[in-house]
Amino acid sequence: MFSGFPPMTQLDAELATRALKEEGDHRFPSFSASDAVTLGLSLRKRFRVTQRHETGCGLVISVQTIAGHTLFACTVGDQGHSSGRADVSLDSWACLQGMVDVVKRTGHSSFYVEKSMNAMGKTTKQMGMPAEFRVHGGAFPIWLENAPCCPIAVVACFSGSSQDDHSLVVKTVRDYITKMKNSAQSGPSMSMPTPHVVEHHMEHEWTEPGEHALPVPPSEFAESLYTSHTGR
Repeated sequence: MFSGFPPMTQLDAELATRALKEEGDHRFPSFSASDAVTLGLSLRKRFRVTQRHETGCGLVISVQTIAGHTLFACTVGDQGHSSGRADVSLDSWACLQGMVDVVKRTGHSSFYVEKSMNAMGKTTKQMGMPAEFRVHGGAFPIWLENAPCCPIAVVACFSGSSQDDHSLVVKTVRDYITKMKNSAQSGPSMSMPTPHVVEHHMEHEWTEPGEHALPVPPSEFAESLYTSHTGR
């Protein structure tokens, strides 16, 4: 795909090629709002056990539909400590949204776009992207296996490290899809319940004119309709 570039640019080209392959490999069999929440919480849990979090690094997470509906949003860390150090800030959310917009615009992960542009020596301005777009790894498109036309959502996280954020999202997406497929294969087979037929016995009782009569049994009711229509 890319060839004849200087060593550093060649590395960017290889990373872009790998990121593109990840988009094709990690596609969901289905995706619901509940999946979005579970996926977001999985990202949070995975990040909290990393060395980066232990050393004071924060993270912001978002799962949005392509139409812009927020399905999940979460902050890992605080905006400020008594020491004056902040894990996250309002700028973190602005950067995150800029990354999500890149995915919505291109249909590809923000990491793929970043490395592709680096390999070609292009800037966001040269690519015609608005100034608020953030070409930084960490936003990944959510594709369905049976819908190759376009992604349906975006999962993204931002901590300030392009490579780490991208790897965190890809590994979480990969593991979640694997779990979904394993659950579908090992789940109990669904069978339709056998209806329980209850027989109702109706007794017919003759009554004198003017008295309240009991309902006519279905067989006699059908016979009376036949007689009225045929005149027999």
